[in-house]
Amino acid sequence: MSDAPQTPYQILGEDGIRQLCHTFYDIMDTLPEAADLRAMHGADLSGIKDKLADYLTGWMGGPPRYADKYGTVCMTTPHEPYHIGPNERDQWLLCMDKALQQINASDELVDMLKVPLFRIADAIRNKEGPSSAADNPNIIAAG
Repeated sequence: MSDAPQTPYQILGEDGIRQLCHTFYDIMDTLPEAADLRAMHGADLSGIKDKLADYLTGWMGGPPRYADKYGTVCMTTPHEPYHIGPNERDQWLLCMDKALQQINASDELVDMLKVPLFRIADAIRNKEGPSSAADNPNIIAAG
């Protein structure tokens, strides 16, 4: 039996997942290609950084921090009020890819996460086409 880490949580640890999430939102905050996604969030990203870290900690095989705090791990319900189509999904995945690169995630970890991250991002998608958010200044995610 190998002593090598087997889950993303074992590879990154809780601190690594928090670093990934903070990096993810820092990238989303500045990447022009993610402007539509960023516009769905409030000005202060600190709370949502921690919320994503709590979620991914359990999702990646660690303690169920998100479920302990919020009583569920359902991601579709909290995202229902927001237009999440293929463009927003792809912007989210782009930011996550760049965050994984920036934290120097191993090729093994990136390969391990590629399909599951797509599946979760696509499961949250609730629209087929582009958003009308650009024309509606009242659309903002609470975070």
